[in-house]
Amino acid sequence: MNKLEKLLKERGPIKKIGVLGMGYVGIPAAVLFADAPCFDNVFGFQRNSKSSGYKIDMINRGECPLKGEEPGLDDLLARVVKAGKFECTPDFSKISELDAVTLAIQTPFANPKDLEPDFSALIDGIRNVGKYLRPGMLVVLESTITPGTTEGMAKQILEEESGLKAGEDFALAHAPERVMVGRLLKNIREHDRIVGGIDEASTRRAVELYSPVLTVGKVIPMSATAAEVTKTAENTFRDLQIAAINQLALYCEAMGINVYDVRTGVDSLKGEGITRAVLWPGAGVGGHCLTKDTYHLERGVKIGNGHLDYPEGADSIYVLARKVNDFMPVHLYNLTAAALERIGKSMKGSKIAMLGWAFIRDSDDARNTPSEPYRNLCLKADAEVMVHDPYVVNYPGVEISDDLEKVVRDADAVVFLAGHSAYFDVKADWVKKVTGKANPVLIDGRNVIEPDEFISKGFVYKGIGRGDKNEHLIL
Repeated sequence: MNKLEKLLKERGPIKKIGVLGMGYVGIPAAVLFADAPCFDNVFGFQRNSKSSGYKIDMINRGECPLKGEEPGLDDLLARVVKAGKFECTPDFSKISELDAVTLAIQTPFANPKDLEPDFSALIDGIRNVGKYLRPGMLVVLESTITPGTTEGMAKQILEEESGLKAGEDFALAHAPERVMVGRLLKNIREHDRIVGGIDEASTRRAVELYSPVLTVGKVIPMSATAAEVTKTAENTFRDLQIAAINQLALYCEAMGINVYDVRTGVDSLKGEGITRAVLWPGAGVGGHCLTKDTYHLERGVKIGNGHLDYPEGADSIYVLARKVNDFMPVHLYNLTAAALERIGKSMKGSKIAMLGWAFIRDSDDARNTPSEPYRNLCLKADAEVMVHDPYVVNYPGVEISDDLEKVVRDADAVVFLAGHSAYFDVKADWVKKVTGKANPVLIDGRNVIEPDEFISKGFVYKGIGRGDKNEHLIL
C-alpha cells in the first residue's frame, strides 16, 4: 500500500463534496451528489460576481437559475436544499473541509486558429482548490480540456499552490461531463461515466465518487489522458456527423431534391455491421462543447511529443467539419437574401424576424449560438432585425422579446433559427396576417414548418436542404 492509498484509507469513505462552477454541468451534478444517501453534504462554489453572483441566493432558496425545460431539476434542487444537504457559497475556504472537489468550468477558445484555449477561469478554479487542498482529498476535472492537461498544467498548479504532491498526498482525476441541455439529470444518471485518474488509487477514488449517482450508466476506468481524448473525440465525431449531413443538405439544394427524403433512405438500411448514425441538418452548431472540442483534440496532438503520420499538406477532416458547420448561418443568410430578391427586395431596409436565439430547442442555452453570426450579417447589410425567444431573457448587446406577434409584425422575412416546440404551432394564415405582406419570406433553418402550407398562401419559402421546394412558383 503506497502513501496515497494509506491516506485515502485513513480518511474513509467520501462524505463531503464540493463542485466549482454553478452552470449547466455543475448544478445538476451537485444536486445528484446531494441526493445520494451515502454523501452527507455538498457545497456549490460560485463567485459573487456582478454577472453570476445572483445564483448564490437563488440556489440557497431552492430555486434553479437555469431556464428552459430540464425535467426533474427544479424539484430535486428544492428538495436537497430544504434537506440541508446542498448549499451554494462564495467562500472557497470551505474546500479544506471536503473529501472530494470537482471542477466544471468552461474552457473556450478565444481564437481557434492559434489553438490556444482560454483556460483563465479554469486556472483560477484550480488555484482556489490548491490553496485549500488537504492530504487525502480527491480533485476531479470535469471540464473538457486539451489532452495532457490533467497530468500537466492542473497537476502542476495544484502542487504549487498546496505544497502537496499528486499521486502521493492527494488523488487527481479527469471525469468529463457528457450532458446535453434539456436532459441534464437523465444524462448524468444514465450515460456511462468515463473516469481517468493519474494513477490507480486516484482512479478508484474517482469511481467511488461517481458510482452512487449512476442508475443505468456504468463507470469506465482509464488513464487521465485517455479520458481527455475520449471526451474531445466524441464531440469531434458528433460535429463531423453534423457537418456530413449539412454538406449533404447543401448538395441536395444544388441538385433540386429534398435532403430529408435522402436521409430517410440512407437511414433505412439496417442490419448487422451497418452503423450509419445520420443526424439532422440545420442552421448551425452552437453550445459550449461542439464548437471548441475539436480544437482541444487538435491542440493535444500539436503539443504532444509523439510523431503524427498523416497525409502531407492535407487539412484535418475535423477542422474542415468545423468550417462547414460554421458556414451554415452564412448559408441561411444567403437563402434569406435570395428569397427577398425573388420579390424585388434587398436585405437593406428589410425587417427580419428571427425566431430562436438559443442554440438548442426548448432551452435558454445561447452559448456560441449560430443565431448571432446570422444576425450580424443581417445588420451588416443594413436590415432591421428583431429577435424572439421564449426562453432566452438576456444576452449581451442583443434585445430579445418573448412577444412573438410583436417580433413578426410587419416583417418582410420570418426566419426559424431554433426548433422550439412553440414554433411548430405557427400557422401560415397567422403569419401572413401579422406581417401584412402579400408575399412574406419564410426561411426554415430547423425543418419546423410544412412548406406547402406556406407556399399555397403566397409565401416565398426557402429551407435548408429543401432543393425540391426552394425554387417554387410564387402564388
